[in-house]
Amino acid sequence: MTELRQDLGRECACPAARDHDVWNDGLAREITGRLCDDYRRGPGVSYMERCGIPQQEIIVDILGQLLELLFPGYSGQRAFTTAGQFFTIGGILNHVHDCLSAQIAKALAFRCRREHCEMDCFSQAEKISAGLLQKLPAIRAVLLDDAQAALDGDPAAQSLDEIILAYPGFKCICIHRLAHELYVANVPLIPRVMSEYAHTVTGIDINPGATIGPHFFIDHGTGVVIGETAIIGECVKLYQGVTLGALSFPKDASGNIIKGRKRHPNIEDHVTIYAEATILGDVTIGHHTVVGGNVWLTESVPPQSKVTVSPSKLSIVTRS
Repeated sequence: MTELRQDLGRECACPAARDHDVWNDGLAREITGRLCDDYRRGPGVSYMERCGIPQQEIIVDILGQLLELLFPGYSGQRAFTTAGQFFTIGGILNHVHDCLSAQIAKALAFRCRREHCEMDCFSQAEKISAGLLQKLPAIRAVLLDDAQAALDGDPAAQSLDEIILAYPGFKCICIHRLAHELYVANVPLIPRVMSEYAHTVTGIDINPGATIGPHFFIDHGTGVVIGETAIIGECVKLYQGVTLGALSFPKDASGNIIKGRKRHPNIEDHVTIYAEATILGDVTIGHHTVVGGNVWLTESVPPQSKVTVSPSKLSIVTRS
């Protein structure tokens, strides 16, 4: 313990002298023992002897490299040139496949331990990783269409480059389309880590299970929430604060939430939903509908509709 303390001290030296009546080896050993005892008794510990659990920082790093593969030169720290692109992309691909396979294997093994299955986790993980990487050209094509939707829908946007480089809504949908592929492949844990990272950096919360069609645009984005079983068609535009959520969850006889049911909205093609609108439950918003700001909906709407709320009475008084 003394040697460990000395090693740590070299990394974070403190000018103040230590009061050994407050902190000493005996107290450190006592707390260490209590923590280790608690680790053995309870959840929240991942032992490498059991293959471990996917590691958040590694997943985020892999995600950054996947985004670099989709739009090289816009993110990452590699120099990207026409002459060297084949070798640069090949190197990233190989590295991503190795790292992603290892993390997926951990996720599958974690689930297998709980469900007592006999899957060859690493072999399956390699197949899933390779499958995702094979889809990158198709994902990139859809994302370029999403970027075009942003350029078409935002008068302030100057170019596709600006959208790819700077728009949080675009970054979030990039991450979602990657996470969704792993969700569809039935990979546990990792898709959610990806989506919550996107939530952290953009303020947009899209569950990886949500199905989202092409030419999708989130304008501004902060506060948007899209639930797991939401289905969104083509050419849909959302503004900040929109919620596509669920009503109160049904429960079984024991009072436990019943999972696995369709519980979020279906948004058909060419729908625009303005700021702070809330749509809850397994309802359908018909194609070419406009939903106004601050609308609260828990029922389906036919196609070609315009949904608004009556404005409250506005009072403007000139102060003397």
